[in-house]
Amino acid sequence: MTAATVGDVADAKYVLLTTYRKDGTPVASPLWAVRDGDDLVMWTVGDSWKVKRLKRNPSVLVQACDARGRTVKGPEVAGVAEVSDGAEAAALIGRKYGLIGRLTVFGSKVRRGAGATVGVRVRAA
Repeated sequence: MTAATVGDVADAKYVLLTTYRKDGTPVASPLWAVRDGDDLVMWTVGDSWKVKRLKRNPSVLVQACDARGRTVKGPEVAGVAEVSDGAEAAALIGRKYGLIGRLTVFGSKVRRGAGATVGVRVRAA
């Protein structure tokens, strides 16, 4: 049996992204995610705490979960994250999640502006 990759986790409807505070405390957030080759791509608000934590410490854990992040499924996979282009991530989210994904992305652009979101690209650790 092969070990799960970050790309495999991206096939789930929701993915729990775990980042770390300065003191090492893990903080988990459920997000939509898309497979992009061997990587996992997520889309989020650029000034969120998770993005601030990623810029300081790019080590993350990802795992399939439910919409609230309470029920996890499958293996937890270590990865390295980087903040990437929000437009690319939004387009990928729109393709995977269909109409609801496109409406969510559109609503965010109207509410926050086109440049307020970023992508988070996770690669294998």
